[in-house]
Amino acid sequence: MIGTVTLNTAIDKRYIINRFSMGDVNRVKECRYTAGGKGINVSRVARLAGENVMATGFVGGHAGDYIIQEIQRQGITPFFVHTEGESRSCINLFDCETHRQTELLEPGEFVTDEEQKQLLDHVDTMASQCDVITVSGSAPKGVSPKLYSDIIEIAKKRGKKVLLDTSGEMLKQSLKSGPYLIKPNGDEIKSLTGISPETEEQVIHEAKKLRRMKVEIVVISLGVNGSVIACNEGVYRVRVPAVESVNTVGCGDSMMAGLAVGIARGYGVEHLIRYASAVSVANALQEQTGFIDMSDVERLIPEVDIELLGT
Repeated sequence: MIGTVTLNTAIDKRYIINRFSMGDVNRVKECRYTAGGKGINVSRVARLAGENVMATGFVGGHAGDYIIQEIQRQGITPFFVHTEGESRSCINLFDCETHRQTELLEPGEFVTDEEQKQLLDHVDTMASQCDVITVSGSAPKGVSPKLYSDIIEIAKKRGKKVLLDTSGEMLKQSLKSGPYLIKPNGDEIKSLTGISPETEEQVIHEAKKLRRMKVEIVVISLGVNGSVIACNEGVYRVRVPAVESVNTVGCGDSMMAGLAVGIARGYGVEHLIRYASAVSVANALQEQTGFIDMSDVERLIPEVDIELLGT
């Protein structure tokens, strides 16, 4: 079983508009609501890949009730801490004419110290049942910057691997506890190492540097250009097939799900990289955020190009 942690759950609202005009009244052509937050996207994709999934984090109010009902409908086991506040909404505006997307992200509810203690108890219970745990996304107001670090330590005491996808102070604090895998972007690398990588050689250098911070696997996404992955076996340059993207939101979360699934199944490093990369690209073929068709994944796996650059 895969466990996921989402501190900042949300209702994702996708508004499809014929032509979005700033400062004017815009009539929405179509609305789509889904349970969201980075870890929820990971949960959904891992479940679609065939794994049992338990999801924890914070939910609150009527929005929180909707999130729980939605993930239960998708076959995910909810194990959330209920907060006094209301879970947030994240709005994606899609312009049919330009194909441009605009995102509006609410900050999330305030979380108390007691609610954070409850979450750590939930994580301990979850870690006793799950093989791999993912920790994804930002934190709502009131959350200690050490909370992710505490989560990692609890999971590691249970002998479980933690895959981390976050930023800022939460990422810095978490590295002290040694997550198994991190997935930083360029801005996050700069905050950690002081260097903003601009070339492939710089990305590779920074990936190696991050591995020395008690991290087994470093995954640096390069968007449509693939990724650089540093691990015990060496540094890999990964190139993904070009596709006609429908919705690229959630591709990073889908890759995290693919990594979690592959690690839980004991895939070798090259199979793991191909599988997770194919899952990420498959998400771009779907209108719904954090959604895949496994037939797309199977078709894309052999199209992922992997080059071992050295150790």
